[in-house]
Amino acid sequence: QVQLVESGGGLVQPGGSLRLSCAASGIIFSTYVISWYRQAPGKQRELVASIANGDFTNYVDSVKGRFTISRDNAKKTVYLQMNSLEPEDTGDYYCKGIQGRNIIWGQGTQVTVSS
Repeated sequence: QVQLVESGGGLVQPGGSLRLSCAASGIIFSTYVISWYRQAPGKQRELVASIANGDFTNYVDSVKGRFTISRDNAKKTVYLQMNSLEPEDTGDYYCKGIQGRNIIWGQGTQVTVSS
């Protein structure tokens, strides 16, 4: 079955950390560009970070220096390490896989940053 499954979300205080995971199945994982998106309440979904094979990465300006995306092709998993979390980072986080015209979305995991 072709799918992406996110995990690792939760409630964290400002300044805290979380690590999200995106586990893939049913695909040739190493050929996919994997991205993390987030959607805050009442806002559009936005790209947070992406990683291609060869570890080429890209980040939205608001998370640079705080978030790190990485991938383990052997485990078919992409991680998003989120440090120094801010209330503005609150939202539903989704991973997306792209290979040519093939696009796969996960079901999302919720992140809440609040004291």
